[in-house]
Amino acid sequence: MAAPSMSLLRVLTRCQSLFFTCRAASVPCSSLTAHRQQTVRAYAATKQKEKKEEPVQEKVVKEKKKVDDKDRHKPYGLTAWAPVDDVYMVRYYPKPVFETHVAIEMLKNFQKLDFSPENQPLYINLRLDMKLEKKKKVDPFVSTIHLPHPFKSDNNRIVVFTENPDQARIAMENGATLAGGAELIDKILADEITADFYLAEPEILQKLLPLKNKLRKKFPKSKRGSVGINIPKMIALFKTGHEYMVEDTYVNTQVATLDMPKECILENIHAIVKDVASRKPAEFGPFIDRAIICSRSSEGLHLKIVELLPQEEKKSVFTAEAYFMQGYGRAVNNF
Repeated sequence: MAAPSMSLLRVLTRCQSLFFTCRAASVPCSSLTAHRQQTVRAYAATKQKEKKEEPVQEKVVKEKKKVDDKDRHKPYGLTAWAPVDDVYMVRYYPKPVFETHVAIEMLKNFQKLDFSPENQPLYINLRLDMKLEKKKKVDPFVSTIHLPHPFKSDNNRIVVFTENPDQARIAMENGATLAGGAELIDKILADEITADFYLAEPEILQKLLPLKNKLRKKFPKSKRGSVGINIPKMIALFKTGHEYMVEDTYVNTQVATLDMPKECILENIHAIVKDVASRKPAEFGPFIDRAIICSRSSEGLHLKIVELLPQEEKKSVFTAEAYFMQGYGRAVNNF
């Protein structure tokens, strides 16, 4: 009896092993967990094309060529050298270029026709050639000069920053509006104290940094001459001095009032032009390539640059303005 039962158990065991072997044939040998983690792709992976690095090309800036109109029968792109009729379109003809004394006289006549104030400001606009050798340029600057004939009736208000009581006393004796140390910072931030110029000694400059955003261009700087140890000399310059600055490549500043004598206006213009021209070495060519004068209520009149420049720069001037005489296209030899 025991023998048949043992045989039956062996057969059942064998059938069970065969049953599980057949079921497992459709399942991979790896575990079910590993089977779930496998990703099935029904398509081939696309190969990404390698991007070739293209050489970076530098942008070439084309310089505008100045057209020489000396031997042409008419200016390039315009109708003629001078209009025939009294009424004409200005943009079709070259702008007339006047001598400085003639332009001032014309502005005075314009004022009488317009019935505008006689003491209105008179401005000059200078376009500068900032180029030096290679890619170097003249940095924009701010300058303060003494005009031969000041046009302001009141002196400039000056605040001097110093922690030395003796220097503060000297500053007040030389005409400063106010002198003091770091205690003035809060009052300036609160707009309790305002001035035209702010001067400082080098030792106190670090304590004035909270005023940098408030004062901006008026903040004391050694380049402007508003930081130094000679306080009386700085006050003498800024008390009656005239300040102008370069914005981009232009200088636009007041030079006089229209009711001043013509000779005084001329001297003020020459003083500013001389100071501007001194900022660029003469071997790199003239610094000023265009000058316009105007009053508050009049049109701008182009000036002959050659007569305004210092003597050493007149030899290197070769611009279109030298070909005109009051806009009639006649060559002028000032060399």
